[in-house]
Amino acid sequence: MDVFPDFDGLGGIGNLREVIGALLTFVLVIAVLMLIVCALIWALATANGHHATATKARIGAWTALGAAVLAGGGIAWLNWLINLGQQL
Repeated sequence: MDVFPDFDGLGGIGNLREVIGALLTFVLVIAVLMLIVCALIWALATANGHHATATKARIGAWTALGAAVLAGGGIAWLNWLINLGQQL
């Protein structure tokens, strides 16, 4: 039995897929840039003894890393579920 979602069942679904793809790209780019900035600030603040700033930068770096993992992993998980649905 072939079970696959009907992506053409709604009008304008192609535009929605393009918008979601663009937003995902935007989220991944911003998350990676914020990870770089926060890691740099974390290193500089730690080296100069600014512990409060280092703590905030560390939290920002972990948050950016989590956002990048969730954004990238969400698509992989969705594709895995679609492939699993085809095998049932």
